[in-house]
Amino acid sequence: MERARRKAQTAAQRSMLQKSKQTAKAAAELSRKAAVAVTKAVAALVSALVSLVGGVVLVAALAVMALIAALLASPFGIFFSNEPSRDAIPLNAGIAQINVELADELETLQTGDYDSIDIQGQPPAWKEVVAVFAVKTAGGDDGVDVAALTPDRIERLRAVFWDMCQITAETETVEGEDSTETILHITITPKTADDMRTVYSFSEFQNKTLTELLEELDSLNGLLGDLAITQADAVELLQNLPEDLSPERRAVVETACKLVGKVNYFWGGKSLVLGWDSRWGQLSKVWADGNSTTGTYRPYGLDCSGFVDWTFYNVSNGEYVIGHGGGARMQHTYCTSISWEEAQPGDLVFYPEDTHVGIVGGRDENGNLLIVHCASGANNVVITGLEGFTSIGRPLYYGE
Repeated sequence: MERARRKAQTAAQRSMLQKSKQTAKAAAELSRKAAVAVTKAVAALVSALVSLVGGVVLVAALAVMALIAALLASPFGIFFSNEPSRDAIPLNAGIAQINVELADELETLQTGDYDSIDIQGQPPAWKEVVAVFAVKTAGGDDGVDVAALTPDRIERLRAVFWDMCQITAETETVEGEDSTETILHITITPKTADDMRTVYSFSEFQNKTLTELLEELDSLNGLLGDLAITQADAVELLQNLPEDLSPERRAVVETACKLVGKVNYFWGGKSLVLGWDSRWGQLSKVWADGNSTTGTYRPYGLDCSGFVDWTFYNVSNGEYVIGHGGGARMQHTYCTSISWEEAQPGDLVFYPEDTHVGIVGGRDENGNLLIVHCASGANNVVITGLEGFTSIGRPLYYGE
């Protein structure tokens, strides 16, 4: 029996050491595929460690921890950037912040008495911007990790974006027989990830790492469209939902919170897409009438009613559009009027004359209502108090 036990232990030790080598080899490559290999190897290693005793266990565990730390500190730590972390925000929320600056820059250029506006070009592809940012930030001799997007990392991401995005404008005056036409021409010249190899004078290691990251663009796209709820105010709101809240209402609030901080405001912006809409963040012309931004160009997103429609559409798996093709006014008609005392998470609130709509998310520590809405003033999906909302309705969707 003792001989059999020692034989089994020896076999387990050999298995553990072999898996350690596999883990080390995978981590040394520091690629997205290596990250997956590391995860699998670590899981297998832990299983092998169960059979072991003695100091070998501690050494192996420390080695694994060191390998994982090296991975997170590398440019490939970007693949973990959407994990909850103190003082950090998810990648698409950081991008939304920078898109606000892009919208402001374009708005400044487009302000004026122009008969028409012509825009040529698009900003750089965000997946390439992110790849360059990761390599520049974490791949240099004095690099810092990109596994948590703290304010400092967002500032570095912002700098890379503007290094890759050049915007110029000029005015053309066309004289006609009876009139004069003034045309504003805006040209956006993006740099590619390959262009930035020279601009930033990347080292051999950085160039190799950038090449590997660019081979994982699908994975980077997954980061950009991640709908995990990690924003601190959204997480807190969900944690404080009433325990007896119906599943239907809870689903509405949870779905609304998936876009907090991630999607910019766009007048007339709608989306009947399940999950992340790939158009969000793409430069588009505002076609809907009735707003100061009409006719201008800005990153695509949602307006207030578009956000509410997207929420109910996704909750119902594409079977229900609360506005039935209309805006906030139409959404209000598919609600039953209730008193403020009857308000529950998932109800809708409106500005006077239905000029704005939001979703009741819950209450703060003082019992005041919290509203999830896509606000033009914030140029994003936000959680705020009740300011400005003057009426409340209960969607017929709940069947209550």
